[in-house]
Amino acid sequence: MKIQRGRLMLWGSAALLLALIVWSFRPQPVPVDLVTVSRGNLRVTIDEEGMTRVRERYVVSAPVAGRMQRVELEPGDKVVANRTVLASFMPATPTPLDPRARAEAEARLKSAQAARDQARVAVQRARTELAFSQSELARYREIAKFGGTTEERLAALELDARTREVQIKAAELGLQTAEHEVEAVRAVLRQFTNPSNAAEPGGLTLRSPVGGTVLRVHQESEALVPAGTPLIEVGNPDELEIVADLLSTDAVKVQPGFAVLIEGWGGETTLHGRVRLVEPAGFTKISALGVEEQRVNVIIDFDDPGGPAKKLGDGYRVEISVIIWERPAVLKVPTSALFRVGDAWAVFAVREGKAAQTEIRIGQRNAIEAELVSGLNEGDQVIVHPGDTIANGVIVVSR
Repeated sequence: MKIQRGRLMLWGSAALLLALIVWSFRPQPVPVDLVTVSRGNLRVTIDEEGMTRVRERYVVSAPVAGRMQRVELEPGDKVVANRTVLASFMPATPTPLDPRARAEAEARLKSAQAARDQARVAVQRARTELAFSQSELARYREIAKFGGTTEERLAALELDARTREVQIKAAELGLQTAEHEVEAVRAVLRQFTNPSNAAEPGGLTLRSPVGGTVLRVHQESEALVPAGTPLIEVGNPDELEIVADLLSTDAVKVQPGFAVLIEGWGGETTLHGRVRLVEPAGFTKISALGVEEQRVNVIIDFDDPGGPAKKLGDGYRVEISVIIWERPAVLKVPTSALFRVGDAWAVFAVREGKAAQTEIRIGQRNAIEAELVSGLNEGDQVIVHPGDTIANGVIVVSR
């Protein structure tokens, strides 16, 4: 009996060991993440960074070269159109002459004075000759009444009188030119004798072209500035817009009137806007990776500029999402479940606890979800982020 009992125990241990070996070699379920195919709202957007800017910006520049006085205005100061003084200009102080230049200027002054005196003599001579010609003409006209002269002689005297009149006008113009030359040389000499007072009196005042706020002061301290130098930027910070440069391949999908979500601006709420303009011309921009990209500026207006957007100012960074497509109650699948099989899209659906590779057709999609056109039904489960261990027919279990 003891021998028979021992044999039974031996056979039982062998059977248990064999069962353990078979159980250890059977396929084990692979833990996966599952998502149920459902219906919901699907939104497709183009996301990019943007920057706020004042819609109407006025850059006030130096109209002439001169000495600009110190600007007292600061960024943020209010200005009134045609009243607030932005900057004042005075004529630039000329450079003093060295002794050699002074000697040359004095010589030119003497030459100019001599030319002026000569012009005065020419004017006096022309007047004397005109007076004589007019007296001769009057005398011969009296003689002509009695037939003592010919018509040709009288006509010649009249021509001579008119010629003298023109000559006197020319002499007077020559005198004016000589006097102007004298004044010009004297002005040059004044910068040597008294350079502090050499500049002519009188200045130029620049007033604000519009009402608003000083946005930026480019030149604050007193300095000599050439004509065209930017001095102050003025605008109304309450009239803001957003400019975002999109890839040209994305810009062709955007049209004026498209809704825009504005986030990442510093506030807790999402702001709303509308595309006002897609600029017709693009430009080349170098990306952070050094790649040339064709970009297009898209201009966006705030729907409620007087709300939380009022906290923004000129040149603030924002994140914009232009909505190019949106539908409610769309059958959708996560994009993390999609993979390519040739030219088709596919997912691993779960059928009776096993992974089943299923080809599907999708429509619109964003970075998170895609519109499911065919291939699956609402309520089906799919595997997201399928790894190398997932294949058709593999037993799976929800993680």
